[in-house]
Amino acid sequence: MANGGEFRFFLSCDISLPLAFRVDRLLHYPTPTQPSPPQDCTTLATNKKVPELVVECKLYIDGIQFGLPVSTRLESSGPPYFWNEVMTLTAKYRDLTSLSQLAFTVWDMSSGEDGNIVGGATIFLFNNKKQLKTGRQKLRLWPQKEADGRVPTTTPGKVPKNERGEIERLERLVNKHERGQIQHVEWLDRLFFRAMDKAKEKCERTENLYPSLVVEFCSFEHRVVFQESGANFYAPAPVLLSNQLVTVWDPELGRTNPSEHKQLKLARSLTRGIIDKDLKPSSNERKCLQRIIKFPPTRSLQVDEKQLVWKFRFSLMSEKKALTKFVRAVDWSDIQEAKQAVELIRKWETIDVADALELLSPDFESEEVRAYAVNILERADD
Repeated sequence: MANGGEFRFFLSCDISLPLAFRVDRLLHYPTPTQPSPPQDCTTLATNKKVPELVVECKLYIDGIQFGLPVSTRLESSGPPYFWNEVMTLTAKYRDLTSLSQLAFTVWDMSSGEDGNIVGGATIFLFNNKKQLKTGRQKLRLWPQKEADGRVPTTTPGKVPKNERGEIERLERLVNKHERGQIQHVEWLDRLFFRAMDKAKEKCERTENLYPSLVVEFCSFEHRVVFQESGANFYAPAPVLLSNQLVTVWDPELGRTNPSEHKQLKLARSLTRGIIDKDLKPSSNERKCLQRIIKFPPTRSLQVDEKQLVWKFRFSLMSEKKALTKFVRAVDWSDIQEAKQAVELIRKWETIDVADALELLSPDFESEEVRAYAVNILERADD
């Protein structure tokens, strides 16, 4: 995390380095039981077997093995067993996916060529935040089980939360300290590590600890965030951007919205049989109606506005300026609605000449409406 809350990171798809890590040591491996004192040196050489351990590692990508396994040298000087050996795989960081994992299996080769499985464990290379894991990692081995690289795995190296104790908590703090996430204070660090050593000794004496393999992953200057190769944060524009306008033909421009038209017809059909000539609008509805009546002739009515005018059509019959809005609110394709509208127009308050001329515009195609407008003009004074 940089100054000012800025988060700096690398993308995994941009790192062409080979995947490398260090196999450090094996902890809590039981000391082999010593045989009872033999009668001669020949029996001693036959009965005493010193474990010769080797660590095998395989890379799995999305549950499928990728590349050939790599192994450490034989180690027989333990316990504890130290390798401190850097392993390098053929795969590169850019080849990894978010479900890539390393599978470690510890073999005891002292009994023959095939060897006996000491235990195995797997670890995902990216955490839940899609960030590459770095620093020291302690993996709990599953005794006598080879590491399972499938997804989900049966040999997770991470200790479950309900089984974590004081040692696991302290080790997590040490990892944060090594990665620089905890501030280094020399005198306080000495006290902490001294207390941690005592806690480890106490746990080893009182608890039956699982064998654990310690490995160390590479660290980078900044965090490494997973991203697939070829993926971009911003998709390029499909066409070149310019300041020129582009004309696009829209065949549905100006047409009636079919969903709104259907909704309007359903609403009309439900209320057509219920006629309340004394229905009066509320205060807010009256304000909306007055606003609709004042619309200019070029203003089209919305669906909700048409429904409002149709709902209070009887109370608007005394408003001569409302007739043109009522005619616009009628669905003239509906025979029953058109018939009722013509009957209301004949009973409407006589409109002015200007409104009659509006009814003769191309917006109104009904013959009854146009005939009504002509009749108004014929009766008007010159």
